[in-house]
Amino acid sequence: MSQVPHSFLDRCLIQFDQALRTCTPGASQAHRTSPAGKLNDAELSEQQRKDTAGLMRINHTGEVCAQALYAGQAATARLGEVRQSMESAAAEEVDHLAWCEERLQQLDSRPSLLNPVFYSLSYGMGAIAGLAGDKWSLGFVAETEDQVCQHLEEHLERIPLEDQRSRAILEQMIVDEKSHGNSARDAGGAELPTPVKAGMKLLSQVMKKTTYRI
Repeated sequence: MSQVPHSFLDRCLIQFDQALRTCTPGASQAHRTSPAGKLNDAELSEQQRKDTAGLMRINHTGEVCAQALYAGQAATARLGEVRQSMESAAAEEVDHLAWCEERLQQLDSRPSLLNPVFYSLSYGMGAIAGLAGDKWSLGFVAETEDQVCQHLEEHLERIPLEDQRSRAILEQMIVDEKSHGNSARDAGGAELPTPVKAGMKLLSQVMKKTTYRI
């Protein structure tokens, strides 16, 4: 039997539910076991713990933004296969969200209080990218994943070598993000103009500086 299309109200309620689950601590459940699950925790100094927690808070907010971007793009995608691709990638990113949140708890810390703000901004950006056309929407995904990998690799350089739990999470996230970016390019993603890339980097810098502490 064919599925009955969702009404506008149904779609709004689904989007609101997804936003609520993304921004509410403890609401996201990973489908895969955390890469840190079987590793022993390290003895970190207070400064190392605070710095690592700040970095993991940034990564957690980055995953909140990813959920919002994919949701916004899926809502405005013109081709059904592109919409399904966005929804599939968002489902995989839920693992990252849950892993980062779990690690924050282990570090006696919490997610950023600004997550609802960044979710709203990212959803709007994703919707605009989707309205621009599927090739630009896919190109936006590819560029986003490239920039995410760059800052994850920077964080790996800052996190102490003995903190194998945090490092294992970031290493797996890098593998997944590169796969998402390559898939978007293979699906026909266009190369974004340089000013757009620069604007995305600027916004990511604002996010990283604010969520490190807040």
